[in-house]
Amino acid sequence: MASNKQSLTPPNQLSPNLRGVLWALLSTAIFALVAALAKVASGQYHVLQILFIRQVVVFFAAVPSIAGNFPHSLRTQHPKLHMIRLIGAFLALSCSIWAVSVLPLTTAITLTFAQVFFVTLLAMWFLGEPVGRHRITAVVVGFVGVLFATRPGVSGFFDVYALVPILGALGAAMAVTSVRRLSQTESTGTLLAYQAIFVGALAGIPMFWLWEAPDAQGWMLMIGMGALSSVGQWIGVKALRLGEASVVTNIQYMKLIYAAILGYILFMEIPDSNTLIGAAIIIGSSVYMMHRERRLKIGAEKSAFAGPRN
Repeated sequence: MASNKQSLTPPNQLSPNLRGVLWALLSTAIFALVAALAKVASGQYHVLQILFIRQVVVFFAAVPSIAGNFPHSLRTQHPKLHMIRLIGAFLALSCSIWAVSVLPLTTAITLTFAQVFFVTLLAMWFLGEPVGRHRITAVVVGFVGVLFATRPGVSGFFDVYALVPILGALGAAMAVTSVRRLSQTESTGTLLAYQAIFVGALAGIPMFWLWEAPDAQGWMLMIGMGALSSVGQWIGVKALRLGEASVVTNIQYMKLIYAAILGYILFMEIPDSNTLIGAAIIIGSSVYMMHRERRLKIGAEKSAFAGPRN
């Protein structure tokens, strides 16, 4: 009787995909704030200097995890996959800062949404994740909302600067897909340590020629970016550890909403009606994805409860 009562208890836990989506919402908000701060910092400092200081902070944030299990925290069974991930991460991070320095915040973030298409393809080809028509529809509808909100002209897509966030989107897709595979066997500390060390080293080499001593405000700004990035990365890895890459990455569309809010607060950008309608479409696509995952979970639990029929 006790076992029957326990089996009748309504499910009170979210599916891994849904939990991944919720963590991704928080991670996306943090990185939208980092992008806005990068736009402020890029007015005074070189892109690679901003990235270098950011990565130094990320490295020190990962030190406790590295030291607690050293040297095992730096050992990996997948060096080639780490290399792909680090190349992608360097492209994504450097191009994201470069993009907001040469493009409006909303335009730069809009073009990074090409990452969703890249991740969907890479997840299908290299991770073997199922990508059905419902997920593809959610991705396409979300991107339509992005286009509706920003209404980029033809010249915007063929502007040479527009290639910067698109290249960054490809790098981010490489990194996200690699993390999805690596997170099954590697610790979060190991993932962050490799990125902090090697991306920081790549950005640090040019500092012999590009370094400009920051003032107190500059130090606070860039160290703050690094601290927020550390938190965002930890949360992002957790989201990818829980959810499938093609599902979690769809939440990146919410970054446009965060960018609109930050644009108003920091840069006095006021979204028009098209932006608000596009935002509604973007949110709708994400809510649809979450609702469908919830229905699939409930359906699977009902089938398991019913059991095979003789």
